[in-house]
This record gives sequence, structure tokens and C-alpha cells, in this order.
Amino acid sequence: MNEEQLDQMKSADGFVAALDQSGGSTPKALRQYGIEESEYSSEDEMFDLIHQMRTRIITSPAFTGDKVIGAILFEQTMDREIEGKGSADYLWSERHVVPFLKVDKGLADEAHGVQLMKPIPGLDELLARAGDKGVFGTKMRSVVKNADGDGIKAIVDQQFEIGHQILAAGLMPILEPEVDIHSPQKAEAEVLLRDAINEHVARLSPGQAVMLKLTLPSEENFYSDLINNDKIVRVVALSGGYSREQANELLSGNHGMIASFSRALAEGLSAQQSDEEFDQTLASSIDSIYEASRT
Repeated sequence: MNEEQLDQMKSADGFVAALDQSGGSTPKALRQYGIEESEYSSEDEMFDLIHQMRTRIITSPAFTGDKVIGAILFEQTMDREIEGKGSADYLWSERHVVPFLKVDKGLADEAHGVQLMKPIPGLDELLARAGDKGVFGTKMRSVVKNADGDGIKAIVDQQFEIGHQILAAGLMPILEPEVDIHSPQKAEAEVLLRDAINEHVARLSPGQAVMLKLTLPSEENFYSDLINNDKIVRVVALSGGYSREQANELLSGNHGMIASFSRALAEGLSAQQSDEEFDQTLASSIDSIYEASRT
């Protein structure tokens, strides 16, 4: 594991950009960017367009490690190039942004108030390939819908089980058990989730550490014990459907938690903007998320 990258993720001011929309969420991301589904006729064209969007973001002058300390990529993005370099290599060598890879294959059907991750076939091979391409860590998402103790235990068990597999491959796992912001039992679910995570963190071996990506909590500073735990490299927050303004406001009230926004980061960006307009809009977005992440 790259020690300079680890130090950056542990202690640098800034946030993690989530640029990892995959098959199911790509059309929505492109619509937000001003490209309708009628403008492409195949999955290949769709992924070409989303790579153009991500390249435009990553190569924008404001997208550097001064404020964006990490970025999460989709597998296809990792396998493509940006200005003649592999995407992960470009992020670190040209932007000083630590590269992560989304490794989950989507969500299973809801059971016991949660959606576990679908199986991840070929994960060991993917992790080896990611390591060879200069990827520092991974991210994988599951979702809590209700405060069901059995379901939440199953989600956290699964996240840590696969997390150990990722650690064994020499990569840093970001575990993402998202709590749905629309859950009528959001606050209760967060209590169960925090307790289950703490149990697993306590069982990590000496020298082992993970990252967490969590929904902005209903109670400010609710995850402070995790943020201050030596076995947690960083706790990052997902925007979860909040607008950027809402997400930044909530994040500002959670000391030590930093952003890992996707849709909220790209809010206001458009394929129709000139490069100058695009760069100004992105710089403003980055500045606001950076400031909210510094509290």
C-alpha cells in the first residue's frame, strides 16, 4: 500500500469525489449532465459519453489533490485512459488524487429491511488488476431501508467479510452500508448500524484499518467514535439524494467527517457549457464541498 497515499487519506484536508456511476445509474448521471437517452443508441456509446464527462471533470484545473484528495472510479473508467495514461495513474501522477475502484455488482432484492450486495464473482482477479493499475483502494455499497437488527447485522457482516478479502489483496476498503435518507426509521437504523460496525472494528487485527462511507446522520457528530478510532482511516459521507447545499450544511455539522459526493458534486455541470463555464461551475462546487469537509 502506498504510504504517501495512505497519509493523504488519513489526514489531508479535502474530500473524495465519487465518479463511479455504473450501468444502472449512468443514464441518470448523463441526464443530469444534459445528455438525454435519445442521444445514444447503445451501451458502448453511453459509456463513451460518461467517460468523456468524467475526463472533463478530472482534467479540469480545480480537480487536484489540494482539495480533492481521492476519487472513486467505475471499472470501465479504470480500464480506460485519460490523456494517454491509465485513469488511476493519471489521477495520482498528474492530479495527486488517490484512486479508488467501485467493486460491487449492485444490490440484491430487499430482505429484512436491507439490500445486501449481489455476489462479486472474480473479485480476487479484479483486485489484482486494480493493484497493477495503481489503484489504492475500493468501495462497495449496500443499503439499509429499516431498523431491522438481523438485516443490519447481515449487511455489516457482509461488508467486513469482503473488506478482509480486499485488505488481503493489499488494498484499502471503503465499506459503504448506506442508510436510505427516506427511511422512516433512519435514526433508529443508524444506532444499530453504528453498534454493528463498532463490533467488527474491535475485531480488526493490529495494523488493519478500513474506511467507512456513511449517510449523513440524523444526529450531529453521531459517528465521532468511529471518526476518532485508530482503525478507521477516514469516515466519508455520501450525499444520498440531498442537494449539494443541503448535503454541505449537514456535513458542516459533523466534525471530522468529509464528503464523498457523486450527484451533488456534478450538480450544475452540463455538456452544453463552454470549458470556461464548466471549469468555473466545477471549481465553485469543489470549493463549497471542500469548506464543508473542513469542519
